[in-house]
Amino acid sequence: MAERILALCRAMGASEDQEELLLPLIQAAQERFAARLRLGVAPEDCGPAFPLACALAAMEGLEASTSSSQEVSSFTAGDLTIHRETGGKSKAVLSGQAEKWLAPWLADAGFHFQGVRG
Repeated sequence: MAERILALCRAMGASEDQEELLLPLIQAAQERFAARLRLGVAPEDCGPAFPLACALAAMEGLEASTSSSQEVSSFTAGDLTIHRETGGKSKAVLSGQAEKWLAPWLADAGFHFQGVRG
């Protein structure tokens, strides 16, 4: 499955020279999402959603590890002011999208209601 995820990452813009960093990111994403699947659900049961979610997570990690994730948001010539922004918004979008793709197969996490006798 790692080869399939790597192919998706390349389709998303990852280059071959980034493979040394990308492969461990893919492995970490696979382990992270596999651990969150509901009991009895395997990554293969998720169809294309699992490799896609892993590719999005790996690309997010790749973007975070490169300096190109900062973009100039504003530039002023008088008294020279340059503002840089990190790719925070795009990272949140990637994480959210990966979660949405896998939502039908993920175990409940976080908040839940518990009945209390009154």
